[in-house]
Amino acid sequence: MAQIGERTAAEELGVLIKQTQAVLNQRMDDALRPLGLNVPQYACLQALSDRPGITGSGLARRAFVSRQSMNVLLQGLEKRDLIERSDESGPRGERATTLTPAAVALLHSARAEVAAIAETMTAPLDANGLAQLHTLLTTCRDALLGDRGRHRDAGVTAS
Repeated sequence: MAQIGERTAAEELGVLIKQTQAVLNQRMDDALRPLGLNVPQYACLQALSDRPGITGSGLARRAFVSRQSMNVLLQGLEKRDLIERSDESGPRGERATTLTPAAVALLHSARAEVAAIAETMTAPLDANGLAQLHTLLTTCRDALLGDRGRHRDAGVTAS
């Protein structure tokens, strides 16, 4: 069987980014679980807080799930009285979604947990290193998105 050869530095970096993302996601899930949330639910609530009136498609992009998965996620959050959805559909057939006071309180606690994980992840970096990492990761992301993402994909552009 033929060997493919060693990975390039760029390939190794891609693997490292994916490994970091996987560990970060797991740590966030572990921290959010006692609050009754998972990462996509947290991302959805955070997006609704950040961008009131965001569409279901926008929520799905920001939570990194499909539109169908977002609809199921929203139904679950609605059953838990964390969101309210309008009875009337908007121009694109989507219902307006807002956070309830219970969701705002829960999101406050969840953000503290997620912030602590982010602080742990970046603690070894000084302010300059953190700024450099931010710039470099933004540059890599934007290179992959090309013109398509920088202008239209609100779920993936810089926060």
